[in-house]
Amino acid sequence: MALIKNGQSAVDLWCTIADRETIPADGPVIISLKRWTEEKPWLKGRRAPLGIFLQADQPPAIIEDDLDRFEVVSLEFPTFRDGRAYSYARLLRERYCYTGEIRAVGDVLRDQLAFMQRCGINSFEIADNVPIDKWIKAIGEISVFYQPATDARQTALDKRRNA
Repeated sequence: MALIKNGQSAVDLWCTIADRETIPADGPVIISLKRWTEEKPWLKGRRAPLGIFLQADQPPAIIEDDLDRFEVVSLEFPTFRDGRAYSYARLLRERYCYTGEIRAVGDVLRDQLAFMQRCGINSFEIADNVPIDKWIKAIGEISVFYQPATDARQTALDKRRNA
């Protein structure tokens, strides 16, 4: 998988650890909510950066009290039709004031990148089968929006009112 972060190609320094894998003492890792819940005391004492992976049915309210522990929150997009992670990203930014990295993983499609970014997602794990420059270009292809979002851009209605 390739990574786009803040609109640019990036090296992924994070390692996603499966529930049965041993967590290394050093290095940034992303773990599941299940793993966090089961091993919280040990993980709180770990000195290396920590991220969490939330499945589509795991809202961020579950980790609200622990958000300051995570430098990355990975949100699952199991299919392009499942939009719960859009709402979760907005909740993380607007309600919980989360300022860390929010990463889209799973069924991430080029034509959805701009909307994901508007909801607060700032990194994307993408398939390797399309050149990364085409993915990055897709983020800026749409310039007029009808819905308000976390990025505070003017909506089409706002632009009409101000014209």
